[in-house]
Amino acid sequence: MTKSVHKVCIVGSGPAGYTAAIYAARANLEPVMFAGGPTEHDQARVPGGQLMITTDVENYPGFPEAVTGPELMERFQKQAQRFGTMMFMENVVKVDFTKRPFHVQGESQSLEAKTVILATGATAKYLSVKGEDFYKNRGVSACATCDGAFYKNMDVLVVGGGDTAMEEASYLTKMCKTVTLIHRRDTLRASKIMQKRVLENPKVTPIWNTVVEEVVGDGKQMTGAVVRNLKTNETMQVQAHGLFVAIGHVPNTELAKGAVELQENGYIKTVPGSTRTNIPGVFACGDVQDHYYRQAVTAAGTGCMAAIDAERWMTEHEA
Repeated sequence: MTKSVHKVCIVGSGPAGYTAAIYAARANLEPVMFAGGPTEHDQARVPGGQLMITTDVENYPGFPEAVTGPELMERFQKQAQRFGTMMFMENVVKVDFTKRPFHVQGESQSLEAKTVILATGATAKYLSVKGEDFYKNRGVSACATCDGAFYKNMDVLVVGGGDTAMEEASYLTKMCKTVTLIHRRDTLRASKIMQKRVLENPKVTPIWNTVVEEVVGDGKQMTGAVVRNLKTNETMQVQAHGLFVAIGHVPNTELAKGAVELQENGYIKTVPGSTRTNIPGVFACGDVQDHYYRQAVTAAGTGCMAAIDAERWMTEHEA
């Protein structure tokens, strides 16, 4: 790596990071990207974010016949590289935003940059039970908006008790035959209006004081789940074609902690209507700053915003 100061450094890939790279490159900002890679705790992690473990994507505009998550991210990556993005398939281990130019330290590369775009994404929480990993994308999902359409007129399960679980369950009732809501307590944490909406829906059946012990299937597709009542310790198998885990997401903000301001829920705080953080010249886009929508298309949109925000910031500051 040369010692020259780069105009923009993008940390993270996925729809947000790659889109930021495409827009930055086309604005002659010569972006450098740390796209990510395996970590000590996750050897399977690859650049591209959550879509790399998603099969068919049917709700991204421009793909009427659907596209797999990995194929979509490969196209994003090639487009970013086509316009000249310099890409390192490694993780950033440290950033220093206390002085300019900003310092970004990767696993083997380090650089200085006038602006930095954080696009490290978020990771869905799963149950960590037997069969869950095996049947991911073959019944097990963490996104009803993404995958609900695959289960039209079928029976599905939703695990969780907060607003996210209620939103997932409510959404699934519009297309699924039945929705069984599994919650480890006998009361929900969700807002009263969300609870009322879900529990009064005739398609929804709650199972209280219960946890999922195992996801079962025929070796190709999930067929149900073994659940255990926490009060009686009794187990039973519930038949279902899909299991939607709705217990939250964890923003990938290890780098950001102490470097930029975070929201109370741990996501990076940005100025409403922009991707600006509390550090001038540092921007955040995608799921690392969006706990509400969490969609590929919205992540790509904020990636575009981040590149434009960075370009305008440099113009205003003659950086």
